Amino acid sequence: MSTDAIRQDESNERRKESLETQPRFRLFVEQVTRLADAKGSGWVGEKAEEDWLTQVSETAKALVSVDDWLPIAAAEPHSDHYQQYLLYCDPQERFTVTSFVWGPGQRTPVHDHTTWGVIAMLRGAEYCQRFEPGTPMRLTAADLLREGETDVVSPASGDIHRVANGTDGEVAVSIHIYGGNIGRIVRHVFALETGRATDFISGYANVDANYRGYASFADRTI
Repeated sequence: MSTDAIRQDESNERRKESLETQPRFRLFVEQVTRLADAKGSGWVGEKAEEDWLTQVSETAKALVSVDDWLPIAAAEPHSDHYQQYLLYCDPQERFTVTSFVWGPGQRTPVHDHTTWGVIAMLRGAEYCQRFEPGTPMRLTAADLLREGETDVVSPASGDIHRVANGTDGEVAVSIHIYGGNIGRIVRHVFALETGRATDFISGYANVDANYRGYASFADRTI
């Protein structure tokens, strides 16, 4: 085999690298999987959900405490809007892990999730505004999530918010863990003045929403 052919084969292998081969991320997925196995079919009561969110948050905080594992291609911003990349989807769709990438000045509309979620800040910061339904919708809180910090959302404790890049002039990246396959769930965006809800399905920037398992990216880390 020629040298050029060998290099091409090596390049193809790099393009096929899976996050399953990244030890830090694989450990994180295995930890959340064990938590999901222990939880079983669900929890009963607010205390059980609070304990679950605390456990996943602690695991996510450990993941983002070191920034050496996220592929370059999973942290690429888009010039016009934020990006959501699928990193892992549990084969039973009990949870998904995504990276959210925010270019300067980018933000979401006001939206919900209809499932629990944990947000862990990997790079930069996110500015989050929480709302309650109404006409108009009522702002209830505003917080800045910084590197290494976590936040949660849940239909039981507050599920409607708007998120923006909180880093001036730089790209921000956060890791999100959601119940279910967040790219396939029917959710809602809300008009602030009227509270009117419109259905949407987010999908993913890198794969079809039916994808399962670890995602593969062109480059492993930066």
